[in-house]
Amino acid sequence: MDPIERILPDKDTTFVFMLEAGARGHEVYYLCADDMWLDRTVPHARVRRATVQRPTAAQPAHHQLFEERETRLDWFDVVFMRKDPPFDMGFFFATHLLGLIDPARTLVINDPRGLREANEKLYALNFPDVIPPSLVTTSMTRLKAFMEELGGEMIIKPLDGAGGSGVFHLHRGDRNLNAILESATDLGRRPMMAQRYLPEIRQGDKRIIVLDGEPLGAVLRVPRDDETRGNIHVGGSTVKSPITARDREICARLAPRLRADGLWFVGLDVIGDWLTEVNVTSPTGIQEINALDGVVLEKQVIDFVEQRAAALR
Repeated sequence: MDPIERILPDKDTTFVFMLEAGARGHEVYYLCADDMWLDRTVPHARVRRATVQRPTAAQPAHHQLFEERETRLDWFDVVFMRKDPPFDMGFFFATHLLGLIDPARTLVINDPRGLREANEKLYALNFPDVIPPSLVTTSMTRLKAFMEELGGEMIIKPLDGAGGSGVFHLHRGDRNLNAILESATDLGRRPMMAQRYLPEIRQGDKRIIVLDGEPLGAVLRVPRDDETRGNIHVGGSTVKSPITARDREICARLAPRLRADGLWFVGLDVIGDWLTEVNVTSPTGIQEINALDGVVLEKQVIDFVEQRAAALR
């Protein structure tokens, strides 16, 4: 994961995974991606045993780290890969290293091969019947032509972006249009994804938490009046949301491919009736859903992990 001291214990999903695992008596160890190395063909890591707790006035720290050890990664029953985006070369090489862990000995969530293959923007293109009209190109000419096909407005976003970074709502009459496209595409050197603008975004961008192809819960992230993006860290507010029949239809459409790719824990982004992204690196949203729905979704996740690990043993 990312440095544990930087996480927000009232929002972070990895935190509640650690909290639930510790409450069940499992030993939890912590490491960052650069703590791993390869000796011959065996992945190793420098790890610290960790405990986490909700901060209180008496105990403001949300974590404690204990003894350090260097060990083969297949010493563990389960390894969670919860490094936040962006998907850069460090992340890419980390998935290769994790991919050398013997899957008959240790469960890795999500599967490193699936993480490499499933770009969070492009992966949705495998399901054309449930996504809005989309275009991926470096060409400003093609982007503008596509916008005209869509009626004069669209959304663009970088393929390697995260958290709403680099997302623009474009209009044909904007005098800044050419400048935005020049900057976004780095003068035609950087591919962008363009999609039809979905006005339902004003009601919210729904995050659906999916485990083994099945929806666990959902939350709407509603953008501010002066924003297009619903991401929480740019000011979006969270609103209770049911899982609808359309949501279940989308999940059922994706489930066989997600299971085949070892993408056990994912977050789907849905606007209106349309899938816009499939978040696989470190999907979050569990704590927001827990608070709104009065549930404890991490229990179901750790149940699933225990069952998979027991099957290996």
